[in-house]
Amino acid sequence: MQGSSAHIAFRYPSVRYYLGTRVLTITASEMQAVAVAWQVYGLTHRPLDLGLVGLAQFLPGLLLFPITGHTADRFPRQRILQACCAGFSLCSLLLLALTIHGLTAVLPIYLVLLLNGSMRAFSGPAGQAFLPMLVPEQDFPNVVAWNSSVFQASAIAGPIVGGLLYGLTASPALVYTCAATEYLAALLLLAGIRARTVEGTRPAASIRMALEGLKYIWRNKLILGAISLDLFAVLLGGAVALLPVYAREILKIGATGLGVLRSAPGVGAIVMAIVVAHLPLRRAGATMLWCIAGFGFFTVVFGLSRNLALSLAALAVIGACDTVSVIVRHTLIQLATPDDMRGRVSAVNMVFIGASNEVGQFESGITAQWFGTVPAVVLGGLGTLAIVAIWAWRFPALRKVDRLAADRE
Repeated sequence: MQGSSAHIAFRYPSVRYYLGTRVLTITASEMQAVAVAWQVYGLTHRPLDLGLVGLAQFLPGLLLFPITGHTADRFPRQRILQACCAGFSLCSLLLLALTIHGLTAVLPIYLVLLLNGSMRAFSGPAGQAFLPMLVPEQDFPNVVAWNSSVFQASAIAGPIVGGLLYGLTASPALVYTCAATEYLAALLLLAGIRARTVEGTRPAASIRMALEGLKYIWRNKLILGAISLDLFAVLLGGAVALLPVYAREILKIGATGLGVLRSAPGVGAIVMAIVVAHLPLRRAGATMLWCIAGFGFFTVVFGLSRNLALSLAALAVIGACDTVSVIVRHTLIQLATPDDMRGRVSAVNMVFIGASNEVGQFESGITAQWFGTVPAVVLGGLGTLAIVAIWAWRFPALRKVDRLAADRE
């Protein structure tokens, strides 16, 4: 993939609209995440409460995944995404109203996060299953790479802007206002997308069909290995939930510094995503395993660091390593799954992603409450290294994956 073919995704107008919605929604989400974390930790000063932020957003996805995946396979995915954008905007406005009213406890925030998590539970499978409908199969891995680049660019800008606005105003109100506006703008952009029509019948509603995604993944050991590796590796190695503690108590850099810390993984990730878009992966499975091992190692480095520059560098490498895993895993899952199954398989994948991210936050909060912040991060990184070794042994097919689909002639 050389020259203009590295940018082939942008030849499709619907892809450009879709990537625009990703910029708006991810920036809004990341801005809001900084504001919520700083607001919650400022109210309680307990790492456990930061973990509960993640748990509140994961539980709806876990409880609703049979419904959300089936919904993505039965109803227009574009309409689902638009409805979710409206729901996200409502959640931001509720957080704004709570802030203006005056908060003395964190329970109302958790209730709004449960609603926000419900929106994510529906938007995740619909979005993952919708993306392959925008381009021919041979161009899909390139779209995945640029989608990851856009995600990471937004993940860089969002925390910085959110932390800056919070630091300047000493309040999350402006952050929540901007987030609500961005979600509404994304809703309008979605209306411009024209997806390809995919032949096939929509499955009839039933519990058996809703759980078919789980059965499909269990039968396909390559997909099972890729999804479960991300689940356990990131669940143990997630340090992001504890960044408010590092910003306030260890590095002492305040709310604006928290935004910079949260954006650092995105810097490394966007560089890696652009590299992968121009230089397609070879030995993709082995490369993914090595990168997840790097994720664990640099999590340990970050956990032990007391130097801001070293901490930022470690987080940037963590983001770069995670991006390779995301590109390989997402491409394998979407191209190996029939279109009429993509919603249900994506719903299961979103549960695994949510478990690795949000439950990982909860696990980090609990271990930090028990053992201290630094030991929690270091032990998590070491656990990730152990998981990589076990999965490399238990899933040899994953280790042997060479080229992704777009590179095969």
